[in-house]
Amino acid sequence: MGIITKYILQKYLIHFLIVLISLQLFFVGMDFLQNSKDLPDSANLQLLYIMYNSFFTLTLTLPLSLVFAWIVTLVIFVKNNELVAFTSLGAKRIDIYLPVVLVSFFLLLVMIFIQTTPLAYSYEQKKKILDGDYFSNIKSDIFLKYNDNFVYFKNLYPLRKEAEGIHIYKINNDDLEETIIAKKAYFQNDKWYIVDAKIVKKPKDMNFENSKLEVRYEKFLNTLEGFKPKILDNVYEEKSNFSISDALSALELLSKQGVNTDKIRAAIYYELFIPFFILPLIMIIFIFTSLNRRFFNMGSFTSLSIFGTLVVWGFFFMLYKFSNSGVLKPEFSLLLPLFIWFLGSYLIYKKRKRYA
Repeated sequence: MGIITKYILQKYLIHFLIVLISLQLFFVGMDFLQNSKDLPDSANLQLLYIMYNSFFTLTLTLPLSLVFAWIVTLVIFVKNNELVAFTSLGAKRIDIYLPVVLVSFFLLLVMIFIQTTPLAYSYEQKKKILDGDYFSNIKSDIFLKYNDNFVYFKNLYPLRKEAEGIHIYKINNDDLEETIIAKKAYFQNDKWYIVDAKIVKKPKDMNFENSKLEVRYEKFLNTLEGFKPKILDNVYEEKSNFSISDALSALELLSKQGVNTDKIRAAIYYELFIPFFILPLIMIIFIFTSLNRRFFNMGSFTSLSIFGTLVVWGFFFMLYKFSNSGVLKPEFSLLLPLFIWFLGSYLIYKKRKRYA
């Protein structure tokens, strides 16, 4: 790593930390002041609320901080005539912005990794604290299809991995074949174990004289293999978020059931790919930066750069909301615009570089 690269990264990372901490304090602080009256009196729960809210806002503030820090760094470089000094020492344009792109790419990967952990559910946890339901996590009256079965849970406890009031209806060729009834079930070893199950089987040939229901009891019965309680919880909740790992598991399972997976695919695309929209922004902002401060309007440059960043981020966020609500297919509303954004940014860069 050259001296110029080290210097650029040092300045950029300092500005990134300053901007990130400032944005985090602003968003988390404003949210805390706004909801402080509704929070529990417990200091521990208030600290947990701040922690969960910090991780939740990080998905917003980190990508924006990467771009804003780059804008601040460029303005200072131009103001101090450092960009001219870099080019005088033989540094090319790509040598200046490429290290920043690579560091930003790495930090986005770290953020994506966090989204594969339970911290991806930070919004849900902070909302439970705000609603006073942090210690009681229960979902009621859940009805789902799994392979040839329709499953009903009276009560579901995702954190305890337990369920109460279970009814499983086995369907064969649109005909109800068997019913399993139990009071309790628990999730273990990637399966649901039903305790003290009552199994009622309907005869295949129905006639008045010989037809009768076959009833038997099983101490333990396993079903719904791989259907995690958290997946059940999130599929049931219309506005719930997914961690990347749970979203991939839910996508695999629900695809086999013929269930619409637009919402899950939108969540996966948004968390895995959309954060990288900032990489072309870093390149475009740099190519529109003048090396000479005499011909550079810093106020207009800063304002337009920040405004453009917010417009691009808002555009992709709007597309995600459309995809999540089922208005648009996520492949056309997220992946295609992202590809067009990368291609368009590259063409703008090439054209601008030709006349620079």
